[in-house]
Amino acid sequence: MEIRVPDDECRMAHEEHDGILQVQELITGYGKKQVVNGVSLSVAPGEIAALIGHNGAGKSTLLKAIFGLIPIWQGQVFLDGQPVAKPKPREWLRAGIAYLPQGNRVFTDLTVAENLEMGGITLPNKPRLKEGMERVFTLFPVLTDRLKQCAGTLSGGKKQMLALGNALILSPRLLLLDEPSLGLASPLISEALGRIKEISRDNGVTVLIVEQKVREVLKIADRVVVLRNGRLSFEGPAEMLKHEAKLKEVYL
Repeated sequence: MEIRVPDDECRMAHEEHDGILQVQELITGYGKKQVVNGVSLSVAPGEIAALIGHNGAGKSTLLKAIFGLIPIWQGQVFLDGQPVAKPKPREWLRAGIAYLPQGNRVFTDLTVAENLEMGGITLPNKPRLKEGMERVFTLFPVLTDRLKQCAGTLSGGKKQMLALGNALILSPRLLLLDEPSLGLASPLISEALGRIKEISRDNGVTVLIVEQKVREVLKIADRVVVLRNGRLSFEGPAEMLKHEAKLKEVYL
């Protein structure tokens, strides 16, 4: 099925009852190795859902399968209540879903301006690209002074801003983030996650975030999904895991 963006009336009905993104009994992996074992989850409009778990639990693999970077072996993904048979990144982008991979990846040999232009490559015309870039500069004004700077020479924090900018230039309604804190110095992690909270709150962006910095991400998340050995082991309000005993319980 081709991904389409439903009209406003349909979207409101789906979001009210089903959430913007649903995953049902998803199974996937690499080669012959099964990594995700029948995971189901739902992300409601406007919320920040944190996907956490030990290394190797299947978090990044699940995100890649949702976005169409690896094939889904079994199970189903739904967007606005409509099934998506074979998710494809380009179609997701057109539907307003953006993905930020691990490591705050940018095109290191391109300038900041060229990176943002690449991020907006699926936009239909130059006015939309200009509008998207202005939105990024409003969120990250420090980038305006570095438009001609090679992205590979930016600090870790500024690379993270640029990577987020590359995703936000499309004005996504759903943002899939894979460990945005990776590679950042400790003092910058709270700032980076706080900025994600701000983006969600001020722009109505729904967020599904994979993050290893559990205590930090709990500060911004509305709901938490915990994976253990590729299976869902806990799903509930983030507030529940702010208690140390409960947090240890879902991890051990």
